[in-house]
Amino acid sequence: MATTVADYLLSRLGEWGVDKVFGFPGDGINGILAAFGKAGNWPKFIQARHEEMAAFEAVGYAKFDGHPAVCMATSGPGAIHLLNGLYDAKLDHVPVVAIVGQTARSAMGGSYQQEVDLLTLFKDVASDYVQMVTVPQQLPNVIDRAIRIAEAQRAPTAVIIPADVQELEYSAPTHEFKMVPSSLGIRWPGIQPDSGSIRAAAQLLNEGSKVAILIGQGARSAAAEVKEVADLLGAGVAKALLGKDSLPDDLPYITGSIGLLGTRPSYEMMRDCDTLLTIGSSFPYTQFLPEPGQARGVQIDIDAKMIGLRYTNEFNIVADAATALRALIPHLDRKQDRSWQENLEKSVSRWWETMHKEAMVSANPINPMRLFAELSIRLPENAMLSADSGSSANWYARQLKFRDGVRGSLSGNLATMGPGVPYAIGAKFAHPDRPAIAFAGDGAMQMNGLAELITVKHYWREWSDPRLVVAVLHNNDLNQVTWEMRAMGGVPAFRESQALPDVDYAGFAESLGLLGIHVQDPDDVGPAWEKALATDRPTLLDVRTDPDIPPIPHTPPSNRPGTARKP
Repeated sequence: MATTVADYLLSRLGEWGVDKVFGFPGDGINGILAAFGKAGNWPKFIQARHEEMAAFEAVGYAKFDGHPAVCMATSGPGAIHLLNGLYDAKLDHVPVVAIVGQTARSAMGGSYQQEVDLLTLFKDVASDYVQMVTVPQQLPNVIDRAIRIAEAQRAPTAVIIPADVQELEYSAPTHEFKMVPSSLGIRWPGIQPDSGSIRAAAQLLNEGSKVAILIGQGARSAAAEVKEVADLLGAGVAKALLGKDSLPDDLPYITGSIGLLGTRPSYEMMRDCDTLLTIGSSFPYTQFLPEPGQARGVQIDIDAKMIGLRYTNEFNIVADAATALRALIPHLDRKQDRSWQENLEKSVSRWWETMHKEAMVSANPINPMRLFAELSIRLPENAMLSADSGSSANWYARQLKFRDGVRGSLSGNLATMGPGVPYAIGAKFAHPDRPAIAFAGDGAMQMNGLAELITVKHYWREWSDPRLVVAVLHNNDLNQVTWEMRAMGGVPAFRESQALPDVDYAGFAESLGLLGIHVQDPDDVGPAWEKALATDRPTLLDVRTDPDIPPIPHTPPSNRPGTARKP
């Protein structure tokens, strides 16, 4: 039997090391689905319940695995459904390749069923690379470039393959005019920083007496170097939300998250510092950074497009974080006056004490902070955590104390509802031997989390560690927006938009053969976590939380985001 374009596509993906494809079927990709069957389901097709969830699962896989992930959808509506997940990848700088079908070439331009201008549709979300394959000889070059560019730019790319092209016999590009040969693999350079800028930046940092460090996800591979720099400079380290797992929270000078979801120690450090070193972060909320002219700034980032965006730095250094810091360290003097860092450490210690006390405050029936605090002391050392957008993201940012080896992520810049559960599924496919934990509000669970529990049911027995715990903050309220209206808008919640119908989430999980645990008493929260983390199957914790515990601080009109800073 002749090798088709679809056959070759799967073979080429496999040669790139792609072993999972997250998708949902449709007749626009029937040729590719047939190729999966002929190839013995290799790469493995992971069937989500919805194309948006397939994209989120690919994002979660890429975030926790570190390599490009692939999602797939049919033409028209299937392709459209991918968009939100791909925008999540775009805004959080995650390499994802989308492969989508299209109507047959003979029907294009004829207002045919499910015909959508996909090149235009993906023009923005996959702006780094979107192409349509129209002849077999084009395929290797397009696939190779889509994967390389996704990894190089840390961004989504898209490949469109019309239905009839998928079924054509594959033929390789020839050695002729206007044929484009291609090859596998890529060797990444070590991007070395400019030595003069490193020496000058070191002098600036040495001159500072109150140094603050801000790290993001770009510092994750430079943990040892960041710790050494913080020690030399006597600095505190704040973490942007996507960088929460870049350094563990049990280091005494880690001030925690920054911004509206951040901690008081991070706010006070930025308020009082005289020097700011930003590493691998594009944290956007400048009102939580030092006032203009207050601090001298240095930024290190591997992406020149994201350098110098948020603060008036004197040195914007384009380089890999670990490489730049290793070059910087020999030029740094260890500060003899440790009072700045010592005071920050005292502030951090008080903060964690306060967070524990706040989590133990009585509520009706359960304080949502307690759900996070009780897990924090029980976190498995290799856990992978995800949080959905909403109030769960606030408690994730402030209440969870990450230790070394714990990974975590959420939708950082898009802040979309819906990725909590599919992120955890993607993480489990990346590391089936590690436990995954997802936090989701009941709004996010009703939006799509319940459906993706069916995906968990379908695949969990393939995971060597079966533990995937979904903790639902069950308060029958779209709580984040309710509190934004109260605290930031100064208006009461509009109940017709905010109130949610009551659902038995644990009962739904049990109907799928998963473990469901109802938690309605604060003293049962800790034991529920212990049971969920010790069981032999995925678990849903249905936790009745109090909607009147504010997830965000009160923001008077003069201090609303965009006007002034606030603690």
